[in-house]
Amino acid sequence: MKLQIDNLDGSGLRDYSGNVDASSLPKLFRRLNRPAELHVSLVATGPDFIVPAAGARVVFGMNVRPISGQERFTGYLMQEPTYEYLGWGERGPIYRYVFVAFGDEALLDEKRLPERPPFVERSAGSALRQLTDDLLPGVFDASAVQDLDKLVGYASTTQKTWLQQAEEIATQARACYWVLNGALSFAPIGSNVYPLNESDASFNAAGLKLQPVNKVINDIIVIGENEPQAYVKDYFVGDGLTTRFYLSQTPFSKGTTTVFDEEYSNTTLEPTLWSTVDPAEAIAVSGGKLQVAGGTGSDGGTIVQFVEPVELGGALVMQHGDVMFSAPSSGVLGGLYTGAVSLNNCLAGFRITPNGSQSNIQAAINGMPTGSPLTTIATHHYLLTTRLYSLEIYRRQQVFHSSLHPAGSGVGGAALPADVRIVLEVHDIDPANPGSEVAPSTVLYDGVFDAAPEFCTYALVNAANMKCNIAFTRMLKAPDAEVRSALPGQSYRTRLVGPLSTGAECNVTSNAEVGFYSSYVPAANELIEVRYRDSGRAMARVIDSQSIAAQRRGVDDGVHGAVRHIKLPQARTTEDCENAALALLDDGIGPAWAGEYAIWSDFLPGDAPDIFPGDAFQINVPSRGANFPVIVREVGISLKDLQGDHCIYTIKFANEAAELLAFEFDAAQLSVSLDPPELTNTQIGQTYLEDLTEAEVTEVDSTSISIDVGPAPLNGGGFEVRWSDAGWGPDNDRNLVGRFTSESFTIPRLSRVQDCYLRQYDASNPPKYSRFSTALHVDYPL
Repeated sequence: MKLQIDNLDGSGLRDYSGNVDASSLPKLFRRLNRPAELHVSLVATGPDFIVPAAGARVVFGMNVRPISGQERFTGYLMQEPTYEYLGWGERGPIYRYVFVAFGDEALLDEKRLPERPPFVERSAGSALRQLTDDLLPGVFDASAVQDLDKLVGYASTTQKTWLQQAEEIATQARACYWVLNGALSFAPIGSNVYPLNESDASFNAAGLKLQPVNKVINDIIVIGENEPQAYVKDYFVGDGLTTRFYLSQTPFSKGTTTVFDEEYSNTTLEPTLWSTVDPAEAIAVSGGKLQVAGGTGSDGGTIVQFVEPVELGGALVMQHGDVMFSAPSSGVLGGLYTGAVSLNNCLAGFRITPNGSQSNIQAAINGMPTGSPLTTIATHHYLLTTRLYSLEIYRRQQVFHSSLHPAGSGVGGAALPADVRIVLEVHDIDPANPGSEVAPSTVLYDGVFDAAPEFCTYALVNAANMKCNIAFTRMLKAPDAEVRSALPGQSYRTRLVGPLSTGAECNVTSNAEVGFYSSYVPAANELIEVRYRDSGRAMARVIDSQSIAAQRRGVDDGVHGAVRHIKLPQARTTEDCENAALALLDDGIGPAWAGEYAIWSDFLPGDAPDIFPGDAFQINVPSRGANFPVIVREVGISLKDLQGDHCIYTIKFANEAAELLAFEFDAAQLSVSLDPPELTNTQIGQTYLEDLTEAEVTEVDSTSISIDVGPAPLNGGGFEVRWSDAGWGPDNDRNLVGRFTSESFTIPRLSRVQDCYLRQYDASNPPKYSRFSTALHVDYPL
C-alpha cells in the first residue's frame, strides 16, 4: 500500500505510508455516480510529520494484482483532519489524525456553474463534457467520455452542483461516470460484465448473500407533466371597437421564458452562448455592441453561431437585435440553417445585400431571396425578428431505458413531424422620430413550412462583408398561440404577438384572452383566427397480460399495480408516459434480486483487475437457484495487510427489478384523476390514428358552419363530430353531431357562440380514433 499526499506547499507528493495507523487501516468506498471516499487514520512517527491540510491532494495505490502500485483512489481532502487524543509521549501529546478524502470530481463541486441556455439535442456525454469544461477548462481528461443517447433537452442551472447534474445526466442515459487520476469516464451501465460462478475454484460461497425482493409490477400508471392536448381553433369577428377576445380554452404554455438575453456587456462573446469562425478577425465586442467589420468575402466564412440547436416547436421569438449599418453590407443575419452555415442551407433568415451607399434587407427562404426588399436609411436602426409557430410543442419524444433497453437503444426518441409558420419582420426606428418606436413592423415573409425540420442551427451572423453593429440579441419562448386576421375580401396575415415596444400588435394573456393594442384594433367584419393547444396532465396506464396470467394464485387475480409520477427523465406527453411504462414493465415483471459479495482482492470475479459501481455480474449459482445479471451499486475496499496489500472487497449489487437505475420519481401526490385508458404493452404505438391538425372552419352563416378536415377519410372510416370532448366511439350518441365520410361537410349552427370537437376513426373493430380532438370554436354575430 502506498499513500501519498500533496499539501500544495510546493514540495509535491509526500509518502505517508509509514504513518498509516495499523489499528485502523484505510477503507475506500465507491458508490454509483457519487464521488469515491477514502477513510484514513494517520499517526505521527517523527518530528518531520506534517499534518495534511484542507485542500491537499491524496493518491492511494495498492499492490493489487495485476499491476503493482496501481492507483485505486485520487482525490482531495475537503476539510481539516479530526484530532483524536491517544496519550502523552516523549515529545508531548500524541494524536491520531482522521480524515476523509473525496474523489477528484469533488473539486468540481466547489465551483459555481455559469448561466447557460438549456442543452438541446446534445448527447449525454457531450453535456457532461461541456459542464466539466465550463468549470475547469482542460483540467480533466474527458477522452473516455462516451456520447450515448441524445437528451431532448436538459436545463443546466447554477442552483445545482456539478455532481447533482452529472447524476441527473447519468440517470437519463442509464450510464455511470467515475473519475480517477484526473480522467473522467462515462459509459453505459454494465459495460464491464464479470461472471460469478460457484463452479470457479476462487468462488467464496460464504461471502455471497442473495435476497429475493417481492416487487412484481404488471399494471402501471405513469403520471407525467402537463401536456398539450386538443388542437384548438377559435374564430372571432371584429367590430372596430372590441380589443379583447376571450379564448374557449386555456392555452397550453411552457411559460414565457427567456432562453437567453445577450446585451454584449463584456469585451468578448460569451462562450456559453456563441461560437465563432472568424479568420478575418471581423468580429469584436465593444461599447455594449457586437461589432462586425468585414468578413472573408465568402458565404460561411465569418460566422457567429449559437452553441445549441433551435427546436422548431411551439412559439419562439428570436430578436436578432437592433442593427445599425455603417456601410453597404452582404451576408445573412438571424439565419436558421438545416446544415452547415451557408446560404444554400438557409431555411429562413435576413439576407443583406449592397444597394449603392446603403443595403437591402430581404427575406432568404430555402436559400433564395423572397419578397420585396427594404432599403436601409443612414442613421436608422433596424430590429430584426423571427417568429416561429408550431402546433407541435415538442419535436422529439423523450428516451427511456431499462435493462432490456440500455444506453444507445432506449424506448422512444421518435421525431414528431410538424408544420411551422415562420414570420420575418423588420422594425424601422428613426432616432429623430419617437413615434417610430411604436410604428408597425414590416413583414418581409409570412409562410408555412410543411414537415419542417425538428431542429436548426442558428447563426446570428454569416458575413461575407458586413459592416454593422448589433445592440442586443434575445431568444424567447412565447405564449404558444398563433393569431391571424383577414380584412373583408383579403387574405389572412399573422398578427404579431408580444410587447408593443417590439412592434407587436397584440398579446395573449394568462387569463386566456387575446388583447389587441389600441393602434391595432380589428376593423369591423375583420375575421380573427387563434390557433393553440389546450392542456391536461400526461398520463398512461399499461399492463402486461402475460405477467398477470402468470401471477394468478388462488384469490389473487395476478394484478400487481403501481402509480409512478416521473421526475427524470421528464415524461412530457402521453406518448412519453406510454414509453416510460414500457421501460418500467421491462424490469417490473421479472424476479427482483439484491445482495452482496465479499471476496479477497486476489480472487475478484472473472479475474477482474478492479470493480467499480456500474459493472455487471452474471450470477450463476445453481445451488441457490440463481442465474441472472445484476449491477454493482457500491464497492467497499478494506485494507487488511499493509505489507502484502491484501484487501477485502464488499460488493453490493441489485438488478433493476429491485432498484431502478434509469428513473427518478417524485414522491409528491398530485390531485389528478387516475383514469387513463388501459393499454397492453403490445398496443403501444398501434392504438391511435393521426390527429386532425389541419381541420378548420371555412364558412359561417346564420344557420350552418362549414368545416374542412384536411385529409381524406380512411377506407371504411370517417370523421366523428361531437358537441363536447367526451363519449368518443360508435356506442355513444349522447352528444353526437354526426359522423361524416367526406373531407368537407356542414353542421348546424345553433347559437352565436358554438363549439364542436372532431376526431377521425377507421374501420377496425372496435374502431381506432385520434388520440386528441380538434376543437373548433366560433364566436360570430348571428
